[in-house]
Formats: sequence, C-alpha cells, structure tokens
Amino acid sequence: MLSTFLIALREGLEAALIVGILVAYVVKTDRRQLLTPIWTGVGIALAASFALGGFLSFTSAELSERGEQFFAGTTSFVAVGLVTWMVFWMKRVARTLKDDLHGKVDTALSAGPLALAAAAFFAVAREGLETALFVYTNFKTVAATSGASIGLVAGLAVAVILGYLIYNRSIKLNLSKFFKITGVALIIVAAGVLSYGVHEYQELGWLPGDGSYAWDISSVMAKDSIAGTLLAGTVGFDVNTSWVQLALWATYLGLVLRLYTRPARTVQTLVSK
Repeated sequence: MLSTFLIALREGLEAALIVGILVAYVVKTDRRQLLTPIWTGVGIALAASFALGGFLSFTSAELSERGEQFFAGTTSFVAVGLVTWMVFWMKRVARTLKDDLHGKVDTALSAGPLALAAAAFFAVAREGLETALFVYTNFKTVAATSGASIGLVAGLAVAVILGYLIYNRSIKLNLSKFFKITGVALIIVAAGVLSYGVHEYQELGWLPGDGSYAWDISSVMAKDSIAGTLLAGTVGFDVNTSWVQLALWATYLGLVLRLYTRPARTVQTLVSK
C-alpha cells in the first residue's frame, strides 16, 4: 500500500499541477472557451493510461511461465529507466515548467483547438503512462494485493485534492522540497523493482547467480508475509536475495541517489503565486 500510494501521489500531483497551470493560464487570459480542448486532451490521456494498465495485466495473465518472467523482468527494467529519467527531468525543468507550458498554450492557439488538446494530452500522458507501467511492476514486486490497490486509489485521490487546493490557493506547499523528498523515495522503490527484474531474468537463465544467495531467510519470514511485503515494497528487500541482485540494487541506489541529491544551482518552487 505504501509504495503504490507514494507512486500514485507523486505522479498524480505532477499531472494535477500541469493541468492546473494550463487551466489557470487559459482562465487568467480570459479564454475559457479553450477549456474544452484542454479537458478533452486530459481525458484521452487518462483513458490511455488506464488502457495501458489493463493491457499489461491482461498480457501478463495470458503468458506462459517463462513468457511471464520475461515480460515482468523487461517491464521492470523499462519502468526503472522511465522513473529514473522522470525524477531527473522534473528536477531539471521545475524552474521553467510554468513558462514552458504557457508557451505551449500560446503556440497551440495559432494551430487551433486540436493542437491545444494535443498539448494537454502529451503533458498528462507522460505522467499517466509512467504511472501505469511503474505501478504494474511494483504490483509484481509486492504481489497484487487489495492493500496495493487501495494505496493506488488513495494516492490518486490525495493528488487530485492537493492539486485542486493548490490551484485555488487554499494551501501552500513547498513543491521543491516535496518533489525532492518523493523523488528520493521513488528512487528507493525503483531499486526494488530493478532487483525484481534481475530475479526474473535469473530464473530465465539470462543472468548468472540464481541460487547463490547473499541471504535466505524464507524459513523465518515468508515472502508474502506483512513484514516481507512491506520491506519489498519500500526498500526492495527480498527474503532470498542473490549476490547479483544485491550488487545491482546497491550500485543503482548509491549512484542515482548521489547524482539526484547533488545541490542544484537554483532552487525555486514549481508554481509561483
């Protein structure tokens, strides 16, 4: 629940803020007639995100055991790559995101409502598709339980509420600090997803070290126990972890966290007053 809540909250709030910036700019410039293409683009992006989630779940269920291992391992590696790119992308563009979105609106206006809908679609689809892929792989890591589903729904709900309150200026949130903290947390979760992908490839025989464990405490802690699931979903801990899994988990975590936490030259909030 905790890891899926965090993923949904972080990605959902990013999407909500992007939509809020677009809507606020259109309203502020007294072009409310353009709200329809914006919401149309947002709606299509959300539908595409849900469709991707359904496709991943359906495809995984229909595959053979080896096919499922390949699919789960590959999607894990892709998800880790996308999430890593996303947290660094947000850190880099946060200072200019608002101006960039305003520029996209002004540019799209000259091409008509369809271009504006496309701008809204691509702005939200990036977050939605990443969320669908990362949540799917995280579900595979911790096993798809009702708690994980509740965490997903709760995270999206809180993200929408926070986005609305920020849009109405009902609350003030230090977005720079929020995204930095959640970025660190997502990197930790991504390290666990990476370890899971390595495990799947080891079972396929495509990576060495299957059966050579750094530790194996499955006799005292079941993988699907509350403690095992909580540790797997938060820090990527596996009750039987191979040396290869441990080495790649530690390398990714140490390298990416070091690069991500390096001080930026200028730190500003994502949304100005």
